[in-house]
Amino acid sequence: MIAQISGKIVKRGTDFLLVEVNGISYEVFLPQTLMQRVREAQGSDGHVDLITYHYHQLEPSRSTPMLIGFLNEIEKDFFQQFITVSGIGPRAALRALNKPISVIAQAIDEGDINFLKSLPGIGLQRAKEVVAKLQGKVGKFGLIQDSGVVQDKEAGEDIAKDALAVLMQLQYKKSEAKMMIEKVLKDAPHLKTSEELLNEIYKQRQRRD
Repeated sequence: MIAQISGKIVKRGTDFLLVEVNGISYEVFLPQTLMQRVREAQGSDGHVDLITYHYHQLEPSRSTPMLIGFLNEIEKDFFQQFITVSGIGPRAALRALNKPISVIAQAIDEGDINFLKSLPGIGLQRAKEVVAKLQGKVGKFGLIQDSGVVQDKEAGEDIAKDALAVLMQLQYKKSEAKMMIEKVLKDAPHLKTSEELLNEIYKQRQRRD
């Protein structure tokens, strides 16, 4: 069981990091809200310490080991409580936690179904189940100081860099790709991930065509 990873970040994806430890690179998935904060936690040399949840993704013909990373034990504890809700497995929880954990915990405690059903993949029925299972049990997580997460200039530059790399792999010229990225970021500066940026580029091209 891999409980913690300490190493250098060598690659960033939309929802994962490659962390090199003694010449071996581990793929570690992070909830989106933590991907936005990982820069605060890493050293100037790219070194990061992550608490990990290690499990096997079971499929009909194979079992795939996966690591999900957190910045501290409290965040991991919330994740483990979240996946006790019927129908919410590790992958579903990873996708759902795209808002600060403190905000989600507060919504659970207050029974805010409308907020919870807006989380990716949750929906109305699952939101009700989350409240029924966890209300009154997640108060301490509302104290996590993570609700001030904002996209700064550096983050915006980083998602643009990631999107540029993808577009060039898709055979777009660098100059054309940069123009598309700059236009979308000007029209939609609130975008937080390269995946959202690429989706918006696709939508704009569809409207233009």
